[in-house]
Amino acid sequence: MCGENNELGKKYVITIGRQFGSGGRKIGRKLADLLGIDFYDKGLIAIAAKESGLSENLFDGIDEKPTNSLLYSLVMGLQSDRHGLYHSGEILNSDTVFRIQSQVIENLAIERSCVIVGRCADYVLRDFPGVINIFIHASEEFKLERVMRIYKQKEKEALELMRKTDKKRANYYNFYTNREWGGVKSYHITIDSSVLGIDGSAKILSDFVLSKP
Repeated sequence: MCGENNELGKKYVITIGRQFGSGGRKIGRKLADLLGIDFYDKGLIAIAAKESGLSENLFDGIDEKPTNSLLYSLVMGLQSDRHGLYHSGEILNSDTVFRIQSQVIENLAIERSCVIVGRCADYVLRDFPGVINIFIHASEEFKLERVMRIYKQKEKEALELMRKTDKKRANYYNFYTNREWGGVKSYHITIDSSVLGIDGSAKILSDFVLSKP
């Protein structure tokens, strides 16, 4: 099954961390298209919900937040599914969601070639051989222009959204991994998407992945 969706016949598992506004998600999707492999981002939540036997809306507000910032909710009377990802009566907090998502990520990495954006995937797959970890950043001007255009916000609002989102991502990553979000030691390659743009960055990353033994 591994690599069957990859026209090149080789298995690739790629994780992407990214600054908000850098275009990391879009680059990840284009990279997956160039390599002919699957792409996963927040859709992992839907997979995790299905695999755990929980309704997807129960994950709202819990995803990508460290557990000590949340009020716990106790989900009663739910049956454990055949994979055993969720156990009846287990407290549904960010730790539970992280565990379920991590198992989903591991299963994907075992089963197929794919690009996975966010979700501490580089850390979750740290013991998997051959995984390529990427971090995408960009200049403030590049990120600001994209956020203002995509989210229809004024400069001040866009800057605040950028700051809050990156802070949330960093706190979540640092909390669960004991690593530094965006720190070079966690990644095989980092790229400034404001230099070559979305398409150019995806092409450079594709060349990097294909050149890796």
